[in-house]
Amino acid sequence: MGTPEFPDLGKHCSVDVCKQIDFLPFTCDRCLQVFCLDHRSYMKHSCPKGDREDVTVVICPLCAKGVRLNPNEDPNITWEKHVNTDCDPSNYEKATKKKKCPVPRCKEQLTFSNTIKCRDCNIDHCLKHRFGPDHTCPGPRKLPFMGFLSSGTSRKEAKTARPNKASASTSSSSSSRWSNLLSSAEAGISRLGNDISQKLQFSSSSNDGIIEICPQCNAKFSSVTTLVEHVEKTHERNKIQSHGKVTIDVCPKCSRGFRDPVDLVNHIERDHRGTSNA
Repeated sequence: MGTPEFPDLGKHCSVDVCKQIDFLPFTCDRCLQVFCLDHRSYMKHSCPKGDREDVTVVICPLCAKGVRLNPNEDPNITWEKHVNTDCDPSNYEKATKKKKCPVPRCKEQLTFSNTIKCRDCNIDHCLKHRFGPDHTCPGPRKLPFMGFLSSGTSRKEAKTARPNKASASTSSSSSSRWSNLLSSAEAGISRLGNDISQKLQFSSSSNDGIIEICPQCNAKFSSVTTLVEHVEKTHERNKIQSHGKVTIDVCPKCSRGFRDPVDLVNHIERDHRGTSNA
């Protein structure tokens, strides 16, 4: 057996009839014996331990449950244990009865591939009746606050549908309140307009007695705008020669104009006691 270089190479098949030498033998994982290619399966070499790890399940005809048989135990004993402990005949109809579509006159059986659950009513239907109008779906469930709102609106409608003396009195009182509010608002708006007009008249009258003097020619003007126009028109030659615009700083208290900002500061400190707020 083997070769001079590899004396342990190859083994004989354990089957008495075969005894064939195989250089790549197979070892059975149950009986741990060596076999050739033809006798490597459990059935070919009649392995005595070949069925120890097999799983055999028998369906009970009473409850339609699966009963697993233990290889090291008598099947009759396993069956008696199941009948005395786990067997429930009431489960037979649930397990064997096939579920059908709940739509009337529909005999379609619901399987894994043709079952769709409705999102609104959460009931399984077949593909033909999967839409709401096809199986008369009641629609989604209303939330509690939606029912409260609907009940409140219905109560309001019921109250308005029953006219009585109380409703008439409440409507008259509400209308009188609205009229009072509108009249008070109009009165307030008119008062505000009068106050604004009085302030505008006071501001215009206070500026009448002010005299503006031109810093170049000492000409007198009644307003700052006329002074600015005089400077731009009369002293335009001086602006061209100096290549710059004549800027006049106006006193914020008495609206007098000053060409030099230093004169404006001295004027405020001397005449207005250092305060420039109008």
